[in-house]
Amino acid sequence: MAVPLLDLKAQYAQIRDEVEREIAEVLESQYFILGPKVVELEKNIAEYSKAKFAVGVSSGTDALIIALMSEGIGAGDEVITTPFTFFATAGSIHRVGAKPVFVDIDPVTFNIDPAKIEAAITPKTKAIIPVHLFGQIAEMDPILEVANKHNIPIIEDAAQAIGAEYKGHRAGSIGAYGCFSFFPSKNLGAAGDGGIVTTQDETRKEKLVKMRVHGGIQMYHHEFVGGNFRIDALQAAVVNVKLKHLDKWSEGRQKNASVYDNLLTEAGVVEKGVVLPVVKESRHIFNQYTLRAPRRDELVTHLREAGVGCSVYYPLAMHMQDCFSYLGYSEGDFPESEKAANEVISLPIYPELTQDQLEEVVTRVAEFFA
Repeated sequence: MAVPLLDLKAQYAQIRDEVEREIAEVLESQYFILGPKVVELEKNIAEYSKAKFAVGVSSGTDALIIALMSEGIGAGDEVITTPFTFFATAGSIHRVGAKPVFVDIDPVTFNIDPAKIEAAITPKTKAIIPVHLFGQIAEMDPILEVANKHNIPIIEDAAQAIGAEYKGHRAGSIGAYGCFSFFPSKNLGAAGDGGIVTTQDETRKEKLVKMRVHGGIQMYHHEFVGGNFRIDALQAAVVNVKLKHLDKWSEGRQKNASVYDNLLTEAGVVEKGVVLPVVKESRHIFNQYTLRAPRRDELVTHLREAGVGCSVYYPLAMHMQDCFSYLGYSEGDFPESEKAANEVISLPIYPELTQDQLEEVVTRVAEFFA
């Protein structure tokens, strides 16, 4: 039985009529950039994320860049983040001219280790970007404590965590900014690129609004240099439809994760060294279901040959990337991130999976370790 890593067609089949109606409205209006659909999306995402404001932007990467720019972060500044993340996190810091400063991860959650952050702070530190990896929020209380102590803003990279919670607080509502991606494969995906930034601060919101249209809201008048970070109305329309279904889809992912936990344990692979995901005191929304596995690369090959989709997020930590060699890091500097990069594998977790498909995935994993 073939089991794809992701099946967006199965998702679209549930909402086709709703999406087509929304798209037709945009086409009829001929209002393609910003406009009423974007205003609606911003209101809906702010409410869903328990934030006061949300500002739609052109991608999750641009969400990070515009947050950094709004804080005036640039050449000579440092931003602390994790080396075990998608490239956009560190890449955005570099893009604004600042220096990424890496801190190793908690081996249990794969998120940044709060206990290691303070030692990395210098007078040049202008922000901290914790990444809520795989759908679970980083340990935010100690991160907030050290950030507040040093008066450093937190920019949450919540690209994989919309709807996730930490002690009752939603992703994107905890730091100075929350940055989300609507890349199509995300739990809440558009029909192309898109993103959004949340904030509790009205002054920050107003600056974001200006920043996304080249630094000014009055045509041909610019208070500062911003960029073209506008979200398309068509993408906003699609996301507005999907948002109505998101909690149901998240519950499906959580249910599938529980099924995996039980089936994989029963199959005996834990005794063979497979480590299952750990859910801490939070609402984990399982953007990925990520295991640690011995002989990971061989397992990937085995599963793909059996028709089971899987992926490695991420096979090379940021400090080992060629483009960041100028930072001066070496192999061994962040051992937990390097170990994770060599061991992690993500299995299909989307809510449309059937029981038979889940069992097929586990059967093939168990077959490898037999």
